Amino acid sequence: MFKYIIYQTLAINVDIPLSVYEFARGDPAIIPCNFKPKNPVNSVIIISWMAHADVESDPELNIATLYYSETVPPSLDYGEAYNGRAALNYSISQGIATLTLNAITSKDSRVYECKVQIPKDTTGKQVDSTRLVVLVAPSKPICTIQGKAEFYQNISLACHSEEGTPTPTYQWTSYDLTNKSRPNPPKSTDVNGVLSLYNISTETNGFFICTSSNKIRSNFCNLTLTVVPSSMNVAPIAGIIGGIVAVLLILLVVVYCCCCRRKQAKHEEYAMGPSEETEYTDKEPHEIVENKGERMKSNPAMSEDTANRRDHYEDRSEQDYDRSRDRYSDRRDDYDDRRESLDDRRSNRYDDRRNDRYDDYRDQYDEDRDRYDDHRSERHDRYDDRYDDHRDRHNYRDDRSYDRDRPPNVPANKPSRG
Repeated sequence: MFKYIIYQTLAINVDIPLSVYEFARGDPAIIPCNFKPKNPVNSVIIISWMAHADVESDPELNIATLYYSETVPPSLDYGEAYNGRAALNYSISQGIATLTLNAITSKDSRVYECKVQIPKDTTGKQVDSTRLVVLVAPSKPICTIQGKAEFYQNISLACHSEEGTPTPTYQWTSYDLTNKSRPNPPKSTDVNGVLSLYNISTETNGFFICTSSNKIRSNFCNLTLTVVPSSMNVAPIAGIIGGIVAVLLILLVVVYCCCCRRKQAKHEEYAMGPSEETEYTDKEPHEIVENKGERMKSNPAMSEDTANRRDHYEDRSEQDYDRSRDRYSDRRDDYDDRRESLDDRRSNRYDDRRNDRYDDYRDQYDEDRDRYDDHRSERHDRYDDRYDDHRDRHNYRDDRSYDRDRPPNVPANKPSRG
């Protein structure tokens, strides 16, 4: 004989077992809801899951609603924001209505309500609520050194994770250069992910690992600490090395430019060849004499005195011209010797000094050439002036009327004949 025991309550009672449910981000969240009606059999039951809004004044968010009736099939509706992500598993006879949220995110951390409505059963506890906390694993922390890692300085090792719910806790561990675990240096402090080290030295060198952890997971970062003397600061050394490299590059560019310039100078020197001196001379003396002879033939009144003076003048002019030409040849030979000496000195110089002084010698050559041209021009001007003076005097005598009766000019001290 079987006995059926039916428990009957005085009023409906809705219960969610825990006040807080914690799930990792990305995992499904399962929240159970149990209810016991006043009467074991009810013709109509309405079960709904709601979520509180982010702002208290905003209306609640509808997640799922079940309409149960003995006369029609049950109907289940989901809210627009949760359609396709929420699921309601229920059993009317067992009094179960479990909510499942898939792929939860940090935005799903809020308060949820389970509400059961039965006609003529309103005196009991119709609603119960719980809080969902979406846990976020700590992101990989970032380890940094604050301060200069130099002898007898104070520095701080900082560790921080950008994400983590609940807030991660941090812990530093230290290893020596042989990778053996060791306690943190004396007088050091480890607070909120910041490890402060005081009066550091080579004994502080080693590996430091920061572990960031919360309820669901942990993550870590590490760094290597090397304490150096103040004179071995990396920045000055890098600056010195950079300066040396820059100087070497500049020297290479200068050498290359000098080589190119020297080659160009040689090419120009050979292309120009020896400079040709332009002679600035008048007609030859014999041509001048011939012209004078023709002029004298046209004047039959030319006296013997005039002819003698002309011969004497022509002889002296030829002698002066020959001496001037000899001096010019000597000076030209001296110029050629100096030019050869200049070429020898220039060829005996080092490449760099020859290149640097090439312009100076060339300027000196131009100055010598200018002085030579000035001197030659002045000498020819003097010669032309003397020639013009003699010619003017000669023409003056020719212009005078010739008097046959006039006795010739005889010096006073000339001895008389026999």
